Amino acid sequence: MSVENIQAQLFQSIKNKLDSQGSLVDQTAAVLDISTDSAYRRIRGEKPLSLDEVYKLCIHYRLSLDHLLNLQGDAFLFTGNFIDPASFRFDQWLTNALQQVKYMVAFKEKTMYYLCKDFPLFDHFHFREVAAFKYYFWMKNILHDPAFVHKKFSMDIYPDEYFEIGRQMLQYYNQIDSVELWNIETINSTIRQIEYYHESNIFSSDAEIYMLYEALEKLINHLEQQATLGYKFDVNDPKRTPKGLFQMFFNEIIILENSILVKLDGTKAAYLIHNVLNYMLTRDVAFCDHMSTYIDNLIRKSTLISTFSERERSRFFKYLRNRIASRKQNLKV
Repeated sequence: MSVENIQAQLFQSIKNKLDSQGSLVDQTAAVLDISTDSAYRRIRGEKPLSLDEVYKLCIHYRLSLDHLLNLQGDAFLFTGNFIDPASFRFDQWLTNALQQVKYMVAFKEKTMYYLCKDFPLFDHFHFREVAAFKYYFWMKNILHDPAFVHKKFSMDIYPDEYFEIGRQMLQYYNQIDSVELWNIETINSTIRQIEYYHESNIFSSDAEIYMLYEALEKLINHLEQQATLGYKFDVNDPKRTPKGLFQMFFNEIIILENSILVKLDGTKAAYLIHNVLNYMLTRDVAFCDHMSTYIDNLIRKSTLISTFSERERSRFFKYLRNRIASRKQNLKV
């Protein structure tokens, strides 16, 4: 690969990292401490970058020089931050996720592939009850927040502003074409969490649990409607105005892992979820291509239950509803 091509690829990689409001010229000038005219000349390839300038840009934007030089190796560059429970702020975490999907929407062609071990993050914000429960579970059992140690679950503990940020994130997600792979275990983790809290006397009453299961049923019904129509729409929109395309696959044999691959105007990025709330991001071409191939193979071994396969779709969603219905029958309400 020529030096000119490497330089062009470097600036394309930087451009992919900028949001829709970011200026490649202004950002380059600021990082390299040069004029905008000098930045233009480097971006257009009229002036070669020095090694020091390449280093500054790669460090600032966390880019892999191995990747730019097309060096073969067994290492992949990921970015991400570990959550520190002592300083964690849920609103900031939500806002960061919001900015991620807002960035994706700025692209003309955008598709998200989601391997659903649990309900996709965005789906929690269709209904406040589901979002409130997940918030409580994450704060109490994942982050071990001292304020939640002896606190029973209540809808009132979930701030309205948190739900509003989540709703904004969902609205952006709805604009992105998505391909989701589900299996029968996808709903089980949430149900097990509710059962555990029920047995541990964390809920104030069975009526509150019943209300939560009702919200889960509404969520299942909404997802089935989206699968039937083949597109996403706002749960509060009676006209069901089409948003992004929605493809849903049912895989009977693989336990998925909540990983995400996005394709944005010909580029790819992968998000690997770990420890429930942490994620790592990579734009490494080799890794993303490998993950894309893996997802393609999963799709070939799965059943498309959106738009087509009405019988399989009905069977799948009936199973999900039955799982909830059996729990509701055991409640004293």
